Amino acid sequence: MEAPEVRYAKSGDVNIAYSVVGEGPFDLVFVVGWVISTLEYAWEGPPAEFFRRLASFSRLILLDKRGTGLSDRVTGIPDLETRMDDVRAVMDAIGSKRAAVMGVSEGGPMTALFAATYPERTAAAILYGTGATYLRSDDYPWASTREEYLRFIEERERRWGEQEYMQELLEYFAPSIAHDETVRRWWPRYVRTSASPGAAAARMRMNMEMDVRQVLLTIGVPTLVLHFAGEKVFDVHGARYMAERIPGAELVELPGEDHAWFVKPEPVAREVERFLRGIWDRGEWDVVETDRVLATILFTDIVGSTAKAAELGDRGWRELLGRHHALVRRHLVRFRGRELDTAGDGFFASFDGPARAIRCASTIRESVRELGLEVRAGLHTGECELMAGKVGGIAVHIGARVAAEAQPGEVLVSSTVKDLVAGSGIRFRERGVSTLKGLPGEWRLYAVEGTEEASPPP
Repeated sequence: MEAPEVRYAKSGDVNIAYSVVGEGPFDLVFVVGWVISTLEYAWEGPPAEFFRRLASFSRLILLDKRGTGLSDRVTGIPDLETRMDDVRAVMDAIGSKRAAVMGVSEGGPMTALFAATYPERTAAAILYGTGATYLRSDDYPWASTREEYLRFIEERERRWGEQEYMQELLEYFAPSIAHDETVRRWWPRYVRTSASPGAAAARMRMNMEMDVRQVLLTIGVPTLVLHFAGEKVFDVHGARYMAERIPGAELVELPGEDHAWFVKPEPVAREVERFLRGIWDRGEWDVVETDRVLATILFTDIVGSTAKAAELGDRGWRELLGRHHALVRRHLVRFRGRELDTAGDGFFASFDGPARAIRCASTIRESVRELGLEVRAGLHTGECELMAGKVGGIAVHIGARVAAEAQPGEVLVSSTVKDLVAGSGIRFRERGVSTLKGLPGEWRLYAVEGTEEASPPP
């Protein structure tokens, strides 16, 4: 099989390169890790056999992440929700309504977030050779420290392209084929043509801040966690951690020490095929039973509204409130938010991406000042119950409590929100630990300090 035709899907103003291989009964989206390409030159090396095997039982959808491979080069590194937009854009371009999504290595956290946010588009999630976060913590002790990871980044950018370093990377990612002369000739060019040194380092810096631990419990689609037990990039304990927290997840540990997905195509593809064919054969592929979804909740309210109403009188206040509501609704549409309720002078809305929600809240805060008003806003990302077009559940209550802690003119977010916007350019100031009325435990909150200018979502 030759390299398949490369096409492009428009995601916002960026062209995402993709290929489709195979004619299986169901769709499988392959989300590669780090900066590695899945198109063209990948087919001149070991990945070709892996892709052929996956395409033997599925319609395999391959794409290069924006900024890498054959996709458009972009300024900065896209955050997780932008990458989710790119996956949906490719699925839409080929008419794929629902697919299994296989995320490998760095593609795993995005796949977990995609499955939790868009269960109606995700028939199953496969997490291969990945973890929930990159940095060590009390409940995740097997990851790197921040200092260790920063050293990895510095070395990778400084030595990118050196023949000796390329071979060191090959031995790190794929030790069992690292001494194959054909692979050794192919690998350096494959890596260099996938991304530049700066792009490789920038993506690692984004990874360092990425954390989807709080997302795992909200995944409601069938999930397979697949891991080679002896690999060095992601410790197998991370795979066990995810499988224990994703409801109903299946964990398969394979013998071996390779991290690279293309080294041993047969055992990996065999497990993927078994898992996906089971879902298909049981007639569950297109059955969307979930009544829960991951969403970002936004609450806003006007500061000092009672005093302002007394100053303006009933008619003047109604007119000003109408202008406020029109402005807020305009920005909700712009940032793809969904208005759920208005209570007096406040808004309750939901978003499918936390960075969009933060940018919307920040834009509202600045815009209403032109009306002589000040608002406070609070955001939380969590699992929400779907009820007759509305959302409810504990995540909504947390969002409301976070908003209640916000100071005038402040956009305040929970730590979950902060953890999910790595790469967004949004800056935070830690506000310390708070107790939220009616909720157990302590909550770490962050005030939004600033956001980089962003285009409206696609």
